[in-house]
Amino acid sequence: MATGVLPLCLGEATKVSQFLLDSDKKYRARIKLGIRTDSGDAEGSVIEKCDDFDVNRRDLETALNLFRGAIKQLPPMYSALKVNGVPLYKLARKGVTVARELRKVTVYNLVLTEFEGDELELEITCSKGTYIRTIADDLGQNLGCGANIIALRRLQAGMFTEKDCISATMLQSEKEEFGLDRIDRHLVPMDMAVADLPQVVLPSITASCIKNGQAVLVRHLPEEGLVRLYEEEQFIGIGSIDDDGKVAPKRLLVN
Repeated sequence: MATGVLPLCLGEATKVSQFLLDSDKKYRARIKLGIRTDSGDAEGSVIEKCDDFDVNRRDLETALNLFRGAIKQLPPMYSALKVNGVPLYKLARKGVTVARELRKVTVYNLVLTEFEGDELELEITCSKGTYIRTIADDLGQNLGCGANIIALRRLQAGMFTEKDCISATMLQSEKEEFGLDRIDRHLVPMDMAVADLPQVVLPSITASCIKNGQAVLVRHLPEEGLVRLYEEEQFIGIGSIDDDGKVAPKRLLVN
């Protein structure tokens, strides 16, 4: 039911995986009105059903306005969030519900691309931690008829879009026909995962200080935030701007 962009990090590139998780995402969500499930999607158990409802496009657009911009969400029980080290979905599968805190997320763009009968389609660009299933469930509650996700496709994760992707089926086919070396051609440089961060190029002597854990003063640094660090032309990791205006190592690669 869920398809789309899934960046895979191998070897040293796993060190940039957290920054991919923290990046913005874009989704296409297909939603069915009239049915509410315990998971917020079609794979869950039906908990409410409404056969008699009348929702027009104006009603829908009015309700969708509540989900644009900075909003608060209650994470679903069917999620990977942990309570005392246990993922919520494991508790949910046992029929256990625990208290969760509202979380702030941002929906940068939400467009109704299709609406016919009891189904609609949305394109949503959002911050990390946004649950599209929760948007669907909350939308259904607001409309008074219930709703759930019946198809979800991730269109973008950070800098990666569908055009950057290759299907698992194609990878498997190439591996079987040509061997592992052939699929290496699909690997991309790990700094592409953080290409949206400002670039800071360091001379070797300054890069050595960074590698030894020291913060260094470099000209033309951003005022704050994370940066990509390079020793000459070689990517060496992620840095952060500290309160003194220096760049300090945040996550370095092994060279």
